[in-house]
Amino acid sequence: MGVLRLVLGDQLSPGLSSLSDAKAGDVILMAEVAEEATYVRHHKKKIAFLFAAMRHFSDELRAGGHDVRYVKLDGAGNAGSLRGEVARALEDVPGLTRVVVTKPGEWRLLADMETWRDLFGVPVELRDDTRFIVPLTEFLAWAKGRKQLRMEFFYREVRRKTGLLMDGQEPAGGQWNFDHDNRKRLPKSLTPPPRLLPAPDAATREVIALVATRFPDHFGDLEPWVFATTRSGAEAARDHFIGEILPGFGDWQDAMAQGEPWMWHSLLSIYINCGLLDPLDVCRRAEAEWRAGRAPLNAVEGFIRQIIGWREYVRGIYWLTMPAYADTNTLAAHRPLPDFYWTGETDMRCMADAIGQTKRHAYAHHIQRLMVTGNFALIAGLDPAMVNEWYLLVYADAYEWVELPNTHGMALHADGGLMASKPYAASGNYINKMSDYCGDCAFDVSAKTGPKACPFNYLYWDFIARNRDALSGNPRMALIYKALGRLDPEALSAMQADANAFLDRACAPAS
Repeated sequence: MGVLRLVLGDQLSPGLSSLSDAKAGDVILMAEVAEEATYVRHHKKKIAFLFAAMRHFSDELRAGGHDVRYVKLDGAGNAGSLRGEVARALEDVPGLTRVVVTKPGEWRLLADMETWRDLFGVPVELRDDTRFIVPLTEFLAWAKGRKQLRMEFFYREVRRKTGLLMDGQEPAGGQWNFDHDNRKRLPKSLTPPPRLLPAPDAATREVIALVATRFPDHFGDLEPWVFATTRSGAEAARDHFIGEILPGFGDWQDAMAQGEPWMWHSLLSIYINCGLLDPLDVCRRAEAEWRAGRAPLNAVEGFIRQIIGWREYVRGIYWLTMPAYADTNTLAAHRPLPDFYWTGETDMRCMADAIGQTKRHAYAHHIQRLMVTGNFALIAGLDPAMVNEWYLLVYADAYEWVELPNTHGMALHADGGLMASKPYAASGNYINKMSDYCGDCAFDVSAKTGPKACPFNYLYWDFIARNRDALSGNPRMALIYKALGRLDPEALSAMQADANAFLDRACAPAS
């Protein structure tokens, strides 16, 4: 009697829990299905990356002696859904008496899988995803009874658990966090390093052509290609970052520059989140660079914190709070998404650059996501559901477990402060400080009102004013509300008028 073992597109790991006891007679099912590509209209490059990586992983499994049933998107009889493909495999392959799958990263899909036992009439075993450093049971135990669920305190526990950057019981360098060293603006004299951006192989080219044909109306560009789709390619990207790029990551991780999409960022989240790289292994390799004296502590600590801190933390928040979390809207934000989120066509240089590279590459680094497109969405009062969907579909590394808390909680403060102690709202001054966007922008970053004023300026003060009731009691907002109280009422009124006029134009339905 055999077992049907379903492997999802973001589970491309040989050590996956659903494969741990695979034996002769079992069948591994992998399927490219339209439902998973279209429940939101994912970026064309994101779909192509995952399908190509899935095909390569199926080859890897076959080379390891496994019986793999791989269903291509254009394969005969493709049922169009994971549920349908499991049903078809159970019908087609005699002797399969059980289904085993590692739990998915989305509440939507897990809820569906929990109905499969009754639907198929065979046992369906949903196993924990053991590829994370902190099991969900540990996160839930950490969160229980806490008044505040701050990442920093969770991160310290994971440092102790893993021993990463620890000197005995104390953090390396005498402190847990080196964020204050990692906020430098990029000097004009410094050019970001060249990156290892692999060309697509024949199998990936085949998928690119398929996606171009099947999803022509989805967001984004398929060219230029920038991602590896094999494990060896992901490992080469890892080694290139750790050996060549990591030393500069700390100083410049918050910096932004026109026409420079990669800066000193790792570009590894796409491989970690789909299973081609092991997160703990990546962190240990980074730590080894510091211990060998080849990378500074502020760079290595900042990079490791993104993985064992933020990545593990947001996954815990997601499963702790779903499904109600996605429906919260503490700041009552309801404006529709402006069309320029899809086109990149706006006179705001920072937004045009961040959205333009997102359209080209299915990638933007974390400061662009948080402090440019996310900051605009926050201060403009854009509807969280629409913004969450945009972030989920435009980025190749986005899966709901990681995207939703980062967007909903950190960028939009829609969860009322569960994740962040205050909103990440900023005027044009922050963007000017951390980038070169403002120098040749059509708007004047120093002006607060008028047709040439930077929209981030008047939108910021409009946001502060209209959310006075919700935010003025926050101790971290006290200075801002004192500043609001000192503003000339006529000046504030002018900024609010400019904000409303700008948003009425930007958020108007397309004609």
